[in-house]
Amino acid sequence: MGGPVSNRKPVSRAIALAASTALACLFAVSATGHALAQSVEDLAASAKIAPDARLLLVADELIYDNSAETVTASGNVQIDYGGNKLVAKEVVYDQKTGRLRANGKVEIIETDGNRIYAEEIDITDDFRDGFVNALRVETVDNTRFAAESAERTEGNVTTFNNGVYTACEPCRDKPNKAPIWQIKSRKIIWNTQKKTIRFEGGRFELFGMPIAGLPAFEIADPTVKRKTGFLMPGIRYKNELGYGLSVPFYVALAPSYDLLFNGTIYSRQGFLAEAEFRQRLSNGSYTLKLAGINQNEPDAFRFGYEDRKHESRGMIGSEGEFKINPRWTFGWNVMAQSDNNFSYTYSIDRFNQYYRKNEIYLTGLSGRNYLDFHAYKFNVQQAIAPANGGDERQPWVGSSDYSWTAPGPVLGGELNLDINARGISRDESDRITNPALNGFGNLIGANGTSTRFTLEAEWKRTVIVPGGLAVTPLFALRGDSDLVDSADLARSEAFRGMATAGLDVRWPILFSTTSATHILEPVAQIFLRNNERFAGLLPNEDAQSMVFDASNLFERDKFSGWDRMEGGTRANLGLRYSGTFANGWTANAMFGQSYHLAGVNAFASPDLVAAGAFSGLETDTSDYVAAAGLSSGSGWSMAARGRFDEKTFEVRRGEAELAYAGTPLSGSLRYAYIQAQPQYGFNVDRHEVTGAGSVKFQENWRAFGSTTYDIKNKYASAVSMGFGYDDSCTSYSLTYSETRTLTTKDEPDRTIGFYLSFRTLGDIGTSQGVGE
Repeated sequence: MGGPVSNRKPVSRAIALAASTALACLFAVSATGHALAQSVEDLAASAKIAPDARLLLVADELIYDNSAETVTASGNVQIDYGGNKLVAKEVVYDQKTGRLRANGKVEIIETDGNRIYAEEIDITDDFRDGFVNALRVETVDNTRFAAESAERTEGNVTTFNNGVYTACEPCRDKPNKAPIWQIKSRKIIWNTQKKTIRFEGGRFELFGMPIAGLPAFEIADPTVKRKTGFLMPGIRYKNELGYGLSVPFYVALAPSYDLLFNGTIYSRQGFLAEAEFRQRLSNGSYTLKLAGINQNEPDAFRFGYEDRKHESRGMIGSEGEFKINPRWTFGWNVMAQSDNNFSYTYSIDRFNQYYRKNEIYLTGLSGRNYLDFHAYKFNVQQAIAPANGGDERQPWVGSSDYSWTAPGPVLGGELNLDINARGISRDESDRITNPALNGFGNLIGANGTSTRFTLEAEWKRTVIVPGGLAVTPLFALRGDSDLVDSADLARSEAFRGMATAGLDVRWPILFSTTSATHILEPVAQIFLRNNERFAGLLPNEDAQSMVFDASNLFERDKFSGWDRMEGGTRANLGLRYSGTFANGWTANAMFGQSYHLAGVNAFASPDLVAAGAFSGLETDTSDYVAAAGLSSGSGWSMAARGRFDEKTFEVRRGEAELAYAGTPLSGSLRYAYIQAQPQYGFNVDRHEVTGAGSVKFQENWRAFGSTTYDIKNKYASAVSMGFGYDDSCTSYSLTYSETRTLTTKDEPDRTIGFYLSFRTLGDIGTSQGVGE
């Protein structure tokens, strides 16, 4: 069956090329007084050597035997012709038989680095037929052939007798030790015309031990990038699907397009068929994929699961990207399927995301400016369909973004212009019932349609005053136009404007000693703005995530998207620190607070999704935010982040992480805490700890694992473990994982992952990835 291909040259061509080098040399030195079948130029052409290549022959003795019609170079023979080199004890050319013979520790080095070793090479002067005794070949990509003897016939077929093939390097300490894997075969037949290598009467050995017999096994010629045939099979397993055996078949239709069929037999659900067509064009590429199954046991899935409701299931998907010109790119990634969860359940490659975005896009880039158009539809591949609607709650979206930066200074500063437009259509309301809001729900997404157009301009300039103080004045203008047609919202159209005048002042102070350097940087900001209009009355689709921490303390607008805007007058104060020490350690820290000084606090305003509630910014004096990190030059690192109540300093949100990256051990331990947020439906505190580690032993072996534990609910939400082996020619790993939710913690989803790769032969394993 077929297999993957590398870029090695056929050994037969390597032998012919090196032999022609030697023959051309002998022809050149014996040209006077002898009738030659070919000229040096002809030989050079057949060996793909430049006709004007220089020739160098070194030998202890050169003998012309006119009666026997032979030319012999003997004793430390070294021939260099066109970059190809041959070393032997003796080289003889017989003009009567038209054969060339090199013997005595023959070594050939080609211009591309391939090396051929033999005790004897005997070949005709037209290079069609020949014989090699005790052959060993080492290619530049570290693949190796060895054979008791080799014969070349018909000019394109080389037969290795009692041959060995491997892509593993020999052990440095024990060169006679068997490689990790090898194929021993009675015959290895290399056909350069059909582009195949065939093993007959062979066996596969692992660590020197026979593993499997190979009566007849064929792979593609290494000079071929693609060839029709079967690829290495794969193994799959999943609770509800059972054990699966996957057998791919590759069809090389043309140099620029191909087809891949993949059939998987599951012990519980039956036959899954997949087909993928790929084509590469001059300016891009695209793929088309189909998959389908008629499930034998839908009842194997849990009650209430989407997978349980269907027998015949399938999908069609396509991806593509094209460079219209150096600035513009057009592409898509779309999928349609029979139900909400097929591609996720069956792990259809590249279409199995839990949260999936089907999209079509056009993007233009030019220096610091860009223009982007996107049309997309969200899908959530969830096993349990929500009671209040599934895919109908996910919107159709059209959006565009334009950003322009003036090519030169404007009034000594930088001028930026940003334009954002988006339109949304949703069939059903996406609402989460929240008892904390008297039974009403957060309106995640309104039904109907809504559009918004936003234009914003910003100018800023940084001035360094004596003493190192950096002063940055800033001015910004923004205007929004909204149009809403929804039964969930009363307002149909609205216009909002926001004017901002700001000042950013920073004073980095450097302290140096003989063993350390410290930088302290106090930062102060103030932004004067009018109030946000229509807060809580317009759809909020892209500014729902509101996390206040040290990373966005000094942002002019702390909302995550365009649908909300920060209004009122606000000041931000903080202190940054960074340090470098002579022992290789580095440190950084930040601490600060935000203050609402005047106007309406946007984070305390009503919002359809409660954005801003319990964010730490809803009070006039915000919570404190802090972050610190410490890193050594030897692999250790520590980091902590947190938000603390402005009055009691109680922890509202916090993360801490300890990590070590080294050899042979690496690992990390992370703790996360979020205080109860009833406004978002989280009525209790959340505590979670995650540990991960990897240990390497015996040079190539490693073991790894990770666990995520929900401290509050007392269960492990995710557990994985495994071990693996990696070297230059072989990769192997075996993994086991369990995933749980609060409702399925007693019945986890279990997955076994298996992966085995032999370089140049192929891969076998599960469709699930393996990792550390």
